[in-house]
Amino acid sequence: MPVINRIADFSEDMKTWRRWMHAHPELGLECHQTAAYVVARLREFGVDEVHEKIGVSGVVAIINGQGVGPTIGLRADMDALPMQEMTGLDHASQTEGLMHACGHDGHTTMLLGAARYLAETRNFAGRVALIFQPAEENSGGAKHMCDEGMMDRFDIKEVYALHNLPGEELGAFITSPGPLMAAVDTLRVNVTGLGGHAAYPEECRDPIMALVSMAQALQSIVSRNLPPMEQLVISVTQVHGGTVDNVVPETAWLEATIRSFTPEVRNMAEKRAGEIISGLAAAFDVEAEVIYERGYPATVNHSKQTEIALEVARELSGEDRVDGQGGVSMGAEDFSYMLEERPGAYLFLGQGDGPYVHHPQYDFNDEAAPYGASFFAKLVERLNSVGR
Repeated sequence: MPVINRIADFSEDMKTWRRWMHAHPELGLECHQTAAYVVARLREFGVDEVHEKIGVSGVVAIINGQGVGPTIGLRADMDALPMQEMTGLDHASQTEGLMHACGHDGHTTMLLGAARYLAETRNFAGRVALIFQPAEENSGGAKHMCDEGMMDRFDIKEVYALHNLPGEELGAFITSPGPLMAAVDTLRVNVTGLGGHAAYPEECRDPIMALVSMAQALQSIVSRNLPPMEQLVISVTQVHGGTVDNVVPETAWLEATIRSFTPEVRNMAEKRAGEIISGLAAAFDVEAEVIYERGYPATVNHSKQTEIALEVARELSGEDRVDGQGGVSMGAEDFSYMLEERPGAYLFLGQGDGPYVHHPQYDFNDEAAPYGASFFAKLVERLNSVGR
């Protein structure tokens, strides 16, 4: 099955929607202009219900099918990144310091395309809930929407999402059952010693010596506390201390990102980090404040829902362009919160060659949008087939 003809027919409209959103990026939870644009398109399509300001600026639209059936949730993210665009395109960002560098404008467009088709055809039973979410990049917009009771309010039974993937063949689909993307946590360590003249270190308690040892010792968690077949990343990404060459500073600090796939590994990493830092603080006679912030949980696909999604992807793009055992990444994604509340699946959609996401010259490939819209539409028709 190729791209749905009707969706191909309005692909130029999808390009127009996407490029408007690209030119008008918004950050975090404050995606009000984007949400208003989405709502205007949804009302044009004739969806049955539009619910606004869920999770600050999120939108949920309902399309009723034929007869009784479950509600299938389809999610797209709307927010941009705090980056300066360097594409030079006619539709480049008109907002200084913000750009759609991750393709969320494309994700929203794909879901709008599916909405238009599903509202026209209604060749499915039950309902579809179209979820347009803010703040995937930084504030956990999915959690905000879930915490407001979205899943129960709209009786959503399963939930699905797509993310574009530069460097993979246009129209290819990649995912796998089980853990797909990592949980992401942030460790900060504030070390306080005793400052003084660098020529007389014996009169000081050097926080930098302690901090350097902590940064090195944290790597032993991966090499010595983790079973070899498990996965964990600990990257110290900031080390700060001191202002001049002849002064031992009073304080210094570091930050690290810690990424894992299972609750057991996540708990172990937090516990060992605290123990290592405490022990080294005592060894260097300094004080250490540990701030451990848990971020997005791991994105874990449900096996049954993943297999159904892969079947639809194979019908759409062909067996040779679908990888059902790939895509596992130490990146993070807040769709994980929705998958904790409901079964579902998250897939990557190839968009051809070009700069990778989060690059100042990235741009979503408009040719990928009909594939994503067709996937969403056919998934709903497969899950909620009429007369099933």
